[in-house]
Parts: sequence; C-alpha cells; structure tokens
Amino acid sequence: MAREKYQTLTEQMFYILICLNHESCGVDIMKNVEKLTNGRVIIGPGTLYSLLDNFVKERMIIETKIINRKKNYVITSLGAEMLEKEYLRLINLKNDYEVLVRGGDKS
Repeated sequence: MAREKYQTLTEQMFYILICLNHESCGVDIMKNVEKLTNGRVIIGPGTLYSLLDNFVKERMIIETKIINRKKNYVITSLGAEMLEKEYLRLINLKNDYEVLVRGGDKS
C-alpha cells in the first residue's frame, strides 16, 4: 500500500506530485519542475515515467486522458494526503534544524 511504501518522498516524487495538482502530461511536469526549482531538480524521462507508473499503481495519481501517446495525469486524494504528510515532515525537519543548529525556540 502507498502509505507503507512512501513513508518519505524523494525530491523528484515531491515535485511531481506538486505539479499534478493541475492536470499535466509528462513533458509539462519535467518543464515545470525545472522551472519551479530554477534548474536545481531535473527529472529525466526514465525516472519520470517510472514514477508516474508507480504512482498510478498506488492510486496516488490517475490518468485523465490520452491523446496519441501523450498521457495526462492528476493527483488523487491519496496522493494529496501523501504530499501533505511529506510537507509536514519537511517542516518538522526545518524546525528541528532551527532549534538545534541556530538555537531557535521550539514552540
């Protein structure tokens, strides 16, 4: 089940799911991730399509339409839940860093 397999998401997974809050095809996802991260995160086609296939199998995204060989996808409620869980995990990491490294107050 997706909950066990995806306890944490890689950067590529995280950004793919963010992009799929709006219906997108693979090429658009690659472009959007590169643009959003100012080129810091690049997702190649092999990685992208492998992750998309896995996300579909895990019901984290669904195919919305196929035109010729171009498939469009959108995130599901399960995918959105996993994305939110990862977002909160990252915030906790940042907060722990602030307390332990910068001497901030953990409230």
